[in-house]
Amino acid sequence: MAERQGQAAVDAVMTRIGQVVMLHHAGDREEARQRFLDLWTEIGEDGDPLHRCTLAHYMADTQDDPFDELAWDLRALTAAEELTDDRLREHEDALAVRALYPSLHLNLAADYVKLGRTEAARTHLRRARGASDALGDDGYGDGVRGAISRLELRLGDGGAADG
Repeated sequence: MAERQGQAAVDAVMTRIGQVVMLHHAGDREEARQRFLDLWTEIGEDGDPLHRCTLAHYMADTQDDPFDELAWDLRALTAAEELTDDRLREHEDALAVRALYPSLHLNLAADYVKLGRTEAARTHLRRARGASDALGDDGYGDGVRGAISRLELRLGDGGAADG
């Protein structure tokens, strides 16, 4: 019974994050940012890594300042590094931890492009490409791989240049 109650709490937090994502996608960026901040305060810096990773990943998209976006994407990566596959399997939309990394590194690469830090962008783009074998053959995987390819083209060298 306690395990079910704990699971319900986990699902409730992920549901609340999903509701804020929908609010953001509907165009209310300011309200979404404020609700994410409220949830972040509730979850805490040491809270569940799945919650922190998911929230920070989406919170980055609500930022106006590219430095703030980078900070949130770095928080998402840090939280992902604390995740285990067992923890992800507890959530109904489970995926392997490895499948998170292509998107997380892609976001960091895009952040660094915005900040004019091309070599840092290339580093994360290489990491995204290197981790992309963990992606499934589905819409999500195709979308992430496509975004990696587009950013490689934008950088002009396939993202393969070394520092």
